[in-house]
Amino acid sequence: MPHIIIEATDNLKKNIDFQPLFAQVHNYLASTGIFPLGGIRSRVHWVDIYRMADGAEDDGFIHITLKIGAGRASEDLLPIGKNLFTIFTDYFQPLFEQGYFALSFEITELNELLNFKKNNVHLRFKKSP
Repeated sequence: MPHIIIEATDNLKKNIDFQPLFAQVHNYLASTGIFPLGGIRSRVHWVDIYRMADGAEDDGFIHITLKIGAGRASEDLLPIGKNLFTIFTDYFQPLFEQGYFALSFEITELNELLNFKKNNVHLRFKKSP
């Protein structure tokens, strides 16, 4: 963890390259010292069936969820959330200028008792003694 999950309307596909954003977000999250690089994952789910507002315009939206494991203090997460939202709003600014666009972001903490996983990727980032 953390996982960045993006839902984006299909009409934005031609206007966005997510890889530079993912690189920026991964670097930032790793730099905070509270998220291990080996656990950071990002993905996009394109939404091809949707309606926004009255359906009269070719509106688009991006909703971003940052899923994190339990146990981090809210006061530590708040500045991280604010910094991430700044990264997102800066990155997607051209979409606001091109048409009607909505951007939303939330941080979701997973229940530690109901979160199951197995991962050997972290071994690659452990330093040898």
